[in-house]
Amino acid sequence: MTTIDEFASTKLASLEDKGLRRALKGTDRYDDTAVRRNRREMISFCCNDYLNLSHHPDVIAAAHTATDRYGTGSGGSRLISGNTPLYEFLESGLAAFKGTEAALVFGSGYLTNIGVIPCFAGPEDLIIADELNHACLFAGSRLSGATMLTYKHGDAAACEALLQEHRAKARHCLIITDGLFSMDGDIAPIAALSELAHQFDAWLMVDDAHGLGTVGAGRGSVQACQPPYRVALQMGTLSKSAGAYGGYLCASQAVIDLVTNRARSFVYSTGLPPATLAAAIAAIDIMATETEICFVPLNNAAYFCDKLGLPTPESPIVPLIVGDADTVMTASQGLEERGFLVTGIRPPTVPEDTARLRFTFTVEHSIDDIDRLIDALRDMKLV
Repeated sequence: MTTIDEFASTKLASLEDKGLRRALKGTDRYDDTAVRRNRREMISFCCNDYLNLSHHPDVIAAAHTATDRYGTGSGGSRLISGNTPLYEFLESGLAAFKGTEAALVFGSGYLTNIGVIPCFAGPEDLIIADELNHACLFAGSRLSGATMLTYKHGDAAACEALLQEHRAKARHCLIITDGLFSMDGDIAPIAALSELAHQFDAWLMVDDAHGLGTVGAGRGSVQACQPPYRVALQMGTLSKSAGAYGGYLCASQAVIDLVTNRARSFVYSTGLPPATLAAAIAAIDIMATETEICFVPLNNAAYFCDKLGLPTPESPIVPLIVGDADTVMTASQGLEERGFLVTGIRPPTVPEDTARLRFTFTVEHSIDDIDRLIDALRDMKLV
């Protein structure tokens, strides 16, 4: 065994001891909510395809047509030769849908955040972030070299206290938050944070990866505010409700032009496959024209919570806190045996001692599906 193998094995053994070692499992999503894993057919309650658009016939047809016309790959980075004409349609559609002057599509949500944040923050600047932000927001913040401080989850007053103490010492300041938190299902206090950004001359960035298609009539957590508040940087992904892949930033034209020139994860990444772009275009069009479907996932989550006496959900994401990693994985396996795919979520994705079953509800889940899930949870004495 080489020294690198010894290093890897030691690290893996430590993860194993803590119940935190992960492994890939083949999952065949052959229908809207149906999956096969280990030759077992199940109903999935852990997928982020909230509107089931990855299986929508119009989205699939658009991908086929684009492949026939443009081929399977882009052939280069967007600033060289990979900027297929489909990008113009997608970016103009995103900007219109989110109510901004312009938009820019990246290779993924992670690439968006690690590219955008260093464009607007550096060593002389300050980033104030929700403590439960997604990992890629922390990664982008660290890459920027800015001073980063965190405030208690969802606590605008705590954010204000940090601004009062530290804002004057920094050249520029970013306030960064998830719009809809993926592991807790709650929505950030965007209105309050927007007011703070204005008061302290800061720029608010909202990562709305899970908000697109699920809240604000599908337009996201910023648009769910009434009236919508000013948000300098609206980021999101095309891999969840849009049923495709990629990340995007919606902002003013000047901001988008700067990011196009300076975001390293944009400049030095190959463009997305044409089929992916066409699928996303079709998905955004469906969200914009068939708005009623965007209310169904939350309605399904609300039915689930009402039946179990859980708090009314703010989104289609409902966490059930179990506690330790071993217990949550045992619970997940028990649900698999009863015909339901609900992945256990463990640290470091969530804080210590908050391992959970994370239920996500989609437009295609039937009341019968949900009732059978409830029966399974009661049978296992999890609720």
